[in-house]
Amino acid sequence: MKHLHALCLLAALIGSACTAAAQTYGARGPEEAPHRRQLWTVPSPDPGTRSHAVLFRPPGDGPFPLAVIAHASTQNALRRAQMPQPEYRALASWFVSRGYAVLVPERPGHGVTDGRYLEDQGGCDDADYLGAGRATADSIAAAMAEIRKQPFIRSNGTIVVGHSAGGWGALALAGASPPGVTAIVVFAPGRGGHANDRPNDVCAPQRLIAAAAIFGQTAHVPVIWLAARNDSYFSPAFSRRLADAFRKGGAKVDIRELPDFRSEGHWLAESDGGDDIYGAAVDKALKTIAATPTKKKMSAPERRPDATWAN
Repeated sequence: MKHLHALCLLAALIGSACTAAAQTYGARGPEEAPHRRQLWTVPSPDPGTRSHAVLFRPPGDGPFPLAVIAHASTQNALRRAQMPQPEYRALASWFVSRGYAVLVPERPGHGVTDGRYLEDQGGCDDADYLGAGRATADSIAAAMAEIRKQPFIRSNGTIVVGHSAGGWGALALAGASPPGVTAIVVFAPGRGGHANDRPNDVCAPQRLIAAAAIFGQTAHVPVIWLAARNDSYFSPAFSRRLADAFRKGGAKVDIRELPDFRSEGHWLAESDGGDDIYGAAVDKALKTIAATPTKKKMSAPERRPDATWAN
């Protein structure tokens, strides 16, 4: 009996140690080229899952303004499991060259981070685009809050950059008007594109548009919305409909149609050479935002950026 008690105590101690280890975050390797690339772990909304991330930094000690890049996703579980660690190296390099530290966190249910997929939108006809976007926003906010504790990161001047489903989550985050975030840049944001693997087919498009309008009702962070002309997931015409719905609530949106990018414009954000297309547009938009005095709008009570959204 004593042996059994000892074994149970040992198991409990090991379990406690594992739980404690699972809740530690920070650098997980040395800095290396390019741009001081370093592997990190950051929190996720799931207490049992640490998100793996890649951090890039300019030379020096900082403090640097932060850019957080939110990656694309898929409803296909096998494809998510096989996803490589997202890095968006060209996009990250573009921001590092302008003095930003860049964090690219991998969200739960993807690649090496694994864990429970929190942003499942459900079926095509009754897709829960609100819940999916808010779950993605929670993941962005959790990673952003942790990295902003570092002494080399400024607490303000943050830019959130989102691609596809990551962009949809960035729009949901905009609806929370997160403190310290100066601008949100989205590349072809949305969910449900390529329905049944068909180009230019979106699951329940009116539900997506209605959800964009809800996110926009409380969004006071300027949004730069980018869509390549040959994006077959969310075409510029459909992106304009989404952006129009989002801005109806008073959100400030600068939507730009960009030239064709290779054979599929949807992958502009994550590809080498894409900065030749989006760089000038983003640079100009960010400079305009920086030069514009901010005005606090009266609105419904704001959500904390680190809060769990209610569906």
